[in-house]
Amino acid sequence: MRHTDSVVPLHRSQPVVHDYACDGPAPGSLSFRWTYGSNVAAKNRDPRVQVVQYNEDTFVLRQNVCVHWEAPFTYLLFGNAGALLIDTGATANARHYPLRETVDAIIARWCQARGRASLPLTVALTSGEDIAQNQGLVQFAGRPGTTIVPKPLAAMKQFYGLGGTWPSGTGRIDLGDRVIEVIPTPGTHKDGVSFHDPYCDILFTGDLLFPGKINIGNDRDFLASLERLQAFTASKPVKWVLGGHVEMMFVPGRYYPRFATYKPYERVLEMTPELIDEAIVQARAVMGKDMMLIRPDFVLFNGVSPDQKTRVWPEGVPRIDAPHPF
Repeated sequence: MRHTDSVVPLHRSQPVVHDYACDGPAPGSLSFRWTYGSNVAAKNRDPRVQVVQYNEDTFVLRQNVCVHWEAPFTYLLFGNAGALLIDTGATANARHYPLRETVDAIIARWCQARGRASLPLTVALTSGEDIAQNQGLVQFAGRPGTTIVPKPLAAMKQFYGLGGTWPSGTGRIDLGDRVIEVIPTPGTHKDGVSFHDPYCDILFTGDLLFPGKINIGNDRDFLASLERLQAFTASKPVKWVLGGHVEMMFVPGRYYPRFATYKPYERVLEMTPELIDEAIVQARAVMGKDMMLIRPDFVLFNGVSPDQKTRVWPEGVPRIDAPHPF
């Protein structure tokens, strides 16, 4: 099993260097509950950015649902030579959503523990078109030691070295002995990408696949991207698939409506890679059809409004009444 730096030396003459080249996924924990908002958003007193340390080099951040109802997740990964922030949330205003301040504090504390003065940061998006994940990007403009992956599709392709192969091939972000793979996954957005971390064996999929209402932009691209992830996970170990949101309840097939700021019965964030296989089956079922399709862990919307409803409960999904939150 891979180790993490549970203890670092108090007296050191050189920066602490982590060994990322061990067998199996790095230990980490998601055994906690996310803050879930309030009926009256203005009275909510939870942190505007919830920070959870998965392990010493991996952090999961979530935007408070009362700051923005989509409550997107962002991920901060560290290597020996740099850090990577995946996605930037749904709010640009740093007073309402202090993402940069939070990231800066985490990096400063990490550097202090490792005996470093600073660490370069790369900011990347699972989609530059996804408003719920790109609004906080402006907070990092002009930040010293920071590389921002460009949002325009053509420039983004060139940055990852995918200009001549898109959507085939993979790109790389080297954090220093921890190399993150970039996988083109258009389908909900034309510029969609997913990120694979071989240290924790985690696949970050943004809004391509997450426990919630998935709005398909191009059903052929969506299916092809899921099949690409299926082939990828067949050759690379994946422990968890982590998306950009949680909208499903713990009750199969039930989900929160748009604009809800109180979500006390959310499903867990983490998904197993087998859910990719399920998504492929259902993506084929909606191909070429304007419809919504409810499954236990997600709902597909193809060519219809995200507010679409159906009176027909899907076969194979247990029909259990959702708890009333009040």
